[in-house]
Amino acid sequence: MNIILLGPPGAGKGTQAKLISEKYSIPHISTGDIFRKNISEKTPLGVKAKEYMDKGQLVPDELTIDLVKDRLQSDDCKKGFLLDGFPRTVKQAEALDEFLKSNNSQIDFALLIEVPNEFILDRMTGRRVCQSCGGSYHIKFNPPKEESKCDICGGILIQRKDDKEETVKERLNVYEKQTQPLVDYYNEKNALCKVNGTETIDNVFKDICNILGSDK
Repeated sequence: MNIILLGPPGAGKGTQAKLISEKYSIPHISTGDIFRKNISEKTPLGVKAKEYMDKGQLVPDELTIDLVKDRLQSDDCKKGFLLDGFPRTVKQAEALDEFLKSNNSQIDFALLIEVPNEFILDRMTGRRVCQSCGGSYHIKFNPPKEESKCDICGGILIQRKDDKEETVKERLNVYEKQTQPLVDYYNEKNALCKVNGTETIDNVFKDICNILGSDK
């Protein structure tokens, strides 16, 4: 079973990816992990990727595609895979389809976790992290016993830059511009499946399992 996971930042993709990977015994593959592994192992593709990253440049589509193709040929992908963070463009999606077709395979499901922007803003801007121990809180959903203080170590709770409203809004704008063409692409191929991401983690996962079917 070959799956692509789509959804805005803060939609809970990481949590659902872990659950899907465990239930269906397929690897959760993110481009970030692929880059880190190839760079740390100093593979030819990793060395090339590092050159761009060291200059603060985006890794070109062609190189990203080659890195993903290389990963998908690993033995643990024989039963399928779950891609998270790839493809990011229609060009990447087309290249992925060509590669899979050459191996008599295809994308079975493009799962889109849908969450309204205002819900994501509420979820992400309310997050707080302990400066000392890294404990995680939310001012509305998981508040500390004492305001701005960690329950565990008494450290000061801060809002990370990534969770500030202006940063979250910018990330959502970028996501929408990038992802809408992909949503249309997989919809035309009848592979797109939408899930309501505002439900509890368990209910979102239950909906996903209803789409994917039983574990075979």
